[in-house]
Amino acid sequence: MKLLVAALEAELTAFPAELPGFDRLVTGPGKLQATFALTRALDAGDYDEILVVGTAGAINPLLTSRVYDVDAAIQHDVTDVDGIVGQHVSLPARVETGREGITIATGDHFVDDEEAVGVILPLGAGLVDMETYAYIWVAHQFGVPIRVLKSVSDRAKDGAITDWRATVAACSEQLRETVREEYGV
Repeated sequence: MKLLVAALEAELTAFPAELPGFDRLVTGPGKLQATFALTRALDAGDYDEILVVGTAGAINPLLTSRVYDVDAAIQHDVTDVDGIVGQHVSLPARVETGREGITIATGDHFVDDEEAVGVILPLGAGLVDMETYAYIWVAHQFGVPIRVLKSVSDRAKDGAITDWRATVAACSEQLRETVREEYGV
């Protein structure tokens, strides 16, 4: 059995309530809610893969509005004791999915301004979101393979939340089509 995970129900609007071979989990937004909900699900169930679907802001201007596989996640909203952005005092700087793809920067706030993008982009990510680092980290703790598919919803600059609200349904359709093509369900 696989576990289909999204942060928000809106990201799953194009998916049927029941998808053959998958249990479904909506965690809520942010790293803490993602960590708690996924930990509980993995503690209670036995899964051979976690499939995360959701939206992300594109901070790399070359990225188009499509679905991307995530290869790794970093945290953009942490600093270590030396003040180095992206370095945590006790967690790895980077967690990987084991897949080819693009790196995502995770933080507990919705990125919607050019100044924030300017700080995050040099960390090496092309996308931003609020949960992926937590999902990958938890999956590693349980030894469960994880795949993260992200659909670009906005450019993470002024007005991004308005863009997200306008595009989340279309992003869900893109994600649903990718899952249908790649998983046959």
